[in-house]
Amino acid sequence: MHDLDRIPARPVPAEEGFLERFRGCFTGILRWEQLDRFWEVLRARAGDGWYVYAVGEAPPTAPVSAGKLLAFVDEIDPLLRREHGEDYCGLVYVDDLTVPTYIKIFDPHNLGVSCGYSDNPPLPGWIVSRIRPEDLGALTPPGGRRRWWQRLFGSG
Repeated sequence: MHDLDRIPARPVPAEEGFLERFRGCFTGILRWEQLDRFWEVLRARAGDGWYVYAVGEAPPTAPVSAGKLLAFVDEIDPLLRREHGEDYCGLVYVDDLTVPTYIKIFDPHNLGVSCGYSDNPPLPGWIVSRIRPEDLGALTPPGGRRRWWQRLFGSG
């Protein structure tokens, strides 16, 4: 049994919107092995109508196809591992590890303070959600991140 198998699913109230969920409770994926297991869970749910939002870009108005979601996972995983360069993950936070509906992925180059409290905590670099995203504004991704996103999703 994996650590992720022991965590019960939490239902998401239907009346909660994107911003309410954004401010809700999340579980951090601390080990790379946990992230591998979580990607398996997400891949199994790829057809569920996911939105993939690069914070700083215009929020998507429609869910991505299962193929686009899988391509995003295939691209983001090595990016996180390569650019974080640590033996732990700590970049991915999810509302439910077994039945996810909302995932925050932090950019290794925009982590803000490493511990303690901040009046301006960093926004995630990407959000994968079954709820249509609202503009979080304020964060303009670096040029390299914008080019990566535009290559993957063809936005501009």
